[in-house]
Amino acid sequence: MKLEHLSVVNYKNIREAEIDFSAGVNCLVGDNGMGKTNLLDAIYYLSFCKSFNSLPDSQVITHGEDFFLLNGRYELNGQPEEVRCGYKLRGRKSFKRGGKDYQRLADHIGLLPIVMLTPADATLLQGGSEERRRLMDMVIAQFNKPYLDALTRYNTALAQRNTLLKQEPPCADINLYRIWEEQMDYYGQIIYAARKSFVEDFVPVFQEFHNQISQGHERVSLTYTSHFERGSLLPMLDEVRSRDLALGYTTRGAHKDELVMQLDDCLMKQVGSQGQNKTFLVGLKLAQFDYLCRQGLTTPILLLDDIFDKLDARRMEQIIRLVTSERFGQIFISDTNREHLDRIVEKVSGDYKLFTVEEGTYAEKK
Repeated sequence: MKLEHLSVVNYKNIREAEIDFSAGVNCLVGDNGMGKTNLLDAIYYLSFCKSFNSLPDSQVITHGEDFFLLNGRYELNGQPEEVRCGYKLRGRKSFKRGGKDYQRLADHIGLLPIVMLTPADATLLQGGSEERRRLMDMVIAQFNKPYLDALTRYNTALAQRNTLLKQEPPCADINLYRIWEEQMDYYGQIIYAARKSFVEDFVPVFQEFHNQISQGHERVSLTYTSHFERGSLLPMLDEVRSRDLALGYTTRGAHKDELVMQLDDCLMKQVGSQGQNKTFLVGLKLAQFDYLCRQGLTTPILLLDDIFDKLDARRMEQIIRLVTSERFGQIFISDTNREHLDRIVEKVSGDYKLFTVEEGTYAEKK
């Protein structure tokens, strides 16, 4: 897959832009706050129907305006493809493929696979378990439509059970709880099986990439834990119902799954230096790219925002070797340091473009 042309109107600090991209490497250079990340986020939006950091649509509109428009022209499996999105304040979002509106935005997920790394991904290591579940969900949903449906239905059942738990006076009808608990168990089993399979296949690839970047100096692991390891969720929900009533929320289920991230058998959040954390995240994202390719999808677009910050020269060199290899397809890389991007361009054997970014405008350097 290749993004050939992008039109942007009123997206964050990008008031208007028309950009033709290279089918290979696209480098964005500029100071912080100029619009490098915003452009990558616009590309991400056209794949996932939302901003990378899940901002409400009203908050991605340029200040002082009341709408935004995004239009991407792609080459997808040898055929032209066009995706257009628009949103107006106090209106509904319009998402179109080939001029036709989607009935459900979920039907679009997976058409244009994306892998994106930004400094905000540090929350994968330092944040709560919901961040790591979101990583698994984002990857699996791009190639497994039943998984996305199961996740939606599970979350609906969970919300309904939580509503019962919060009622005043407390709901005493066990049958009402059981209606939603049975759905949580059924769809949770689907979620658990998909996440377990994903992690088992993903870990060796992740470790391979991490080993290349660190040159074997560190040992990393990912371990998936879930209440469903014990089997059906229903006995567990029976066991904790009184506690859940006191707390007002559900304490067992797929929404409590964890992906434990370790460096040399210690939690990353406890022992990782800034450089080790960045290496871990880059390995995760490159492995995510490789994993999606192996699911039979079209080659994803790789978006790398400020990738070299906190890395020493040795690790930086290994990453440059990886991303400029033929293993990857179309890549977008942003940096404040022109020298970093020049080093990438020097190693690119195919097509590339370099853009300078200033106040939401993009100029190609010949």
